[in-house]
Amino acid sequence: MQKSGYLDYEIGSFISYRFGAVVLFAIPFGLYIKNKPLRPFFMAASVLVPLISLFSLEAVEQHWNGLLALSFVCWGISFSNVFICTLPYIIRNVPKETHTEALSLNAATWSSATIIAGFLIFFLKSILPDLFTDKFLLQCFSLVGLLGVYFMFRMTKQENIPLLEATGQKAEYFDYDWSLIAKTTTPVFMIALGAGLTIPFMNLFFFNLFGMDSDTFSLLGSFTSILVVACALLIPKIKNRFGYEAITKTQSLSVMCLILLGATDFMTGYIFALPLAIICYVARQPLMNLANPMTSEMAMYYVGKKNQEIVSAINSSIWSGSWFFSSQIFRYLREMDLRYGYIIFITAGFYILGVICYHFLILDFRKKEKKGLIEMLQ
Repeated sequence: MQKSGYLDYEIGSFISYRFGAVVLFAIPFGLYIKNKPLRPFFMAASVLVPLISLFSLEAVEQHWNGLLALSFVCWGISFSNVFICTLPYIIRNVPKETHTEALSLNAATWSSATIIAGFLIFFLKSILPDLFTDKFLLQCFSLVGLLGVYFMFRMTKQENIPLLEATGQKAEYFDYDWSLIAKTTTPVFMIALGAGLTIPFMNLFFFNLFGMDSDTFSLLGSFTSILVVACALLIPKIKNRFGYEAITKTQSLSVMCLILLGATDFMTGYIFALPLAIICYVARQPLMNLANPMTSEMAMYYVGKKNQEIVSAINSSIWSGSWFFSSQIFRYLREMDLRYGYIIFITAGFYILGVICYHFLILDFRKKEKKGLIEMLQ
């Protein structure tokens, strides 16, 4: 978008439409999918996401701003289907003793795709830069995404639909434990609010401060994702050894990397600034991602089976809502010429609050666990 003439604050504004749409969509969708098969929603997303992506690319080049905003809205809704449905689908259909492994593998799968895409972007642009432009590469990836339809047909059509154990009847709509839900979603809100200020615009940070183009940034993203995959495969061992207490430890290290990354904005005149920024960027993501499968699993056990779909939907809404408002805040801050470093420091502040909230959530989880109040989902 920036190469097509859009300014960074304009990009932030368009991205916010994607997140704003999910805010309005996620919770009603979470209510709707309760006790329903989830496979059809995966199928719909596998078709819609690539097609909308292709349209969005054309809208960017032609500067069809109204249609571009609409495409971001539709893309956000379609893509959120996957994230909202994945966690309940895994919890419903995977044996309890392999929940951690399944959630870790899911995280590793997304990172593996980033690795492949990043390397392809770098090498194809290096070999044939005139042919493999940013737009053409994204069009190719969108078309490849349609192959997901084939794998959707290979998914089993038989799903486990949760029932209330006491009555054997399907759970009623709006029958939720809101106090438990609030405790699990508060740290997510803190981290998501801060992340929305920085993570979607990290490519702009490296491009504007260090002149790093999309091919180099994609390669950097691939190396980062390799570490994410490697760490994701270690999550079951880390959890078995340190328990859920590992969540706050890895998150704290990630925050330290983020603070150092922001500091490089004030060191661009030094030769070590770019290497330090790269090291911090590469280390931050796997450290933060180490916690994600564990936080998801702990949240599902903490709230109990009747709350799992709505928790997944609320978390998606929180991420999208926080990123929506954060994108707007980013836009205004950049219009005021506030340095990227200060924006990253604000993100780190919200992350710290999120880590503190997770610390208290883990303490409460352990208390309930000792009293036998944690419902281990089957």
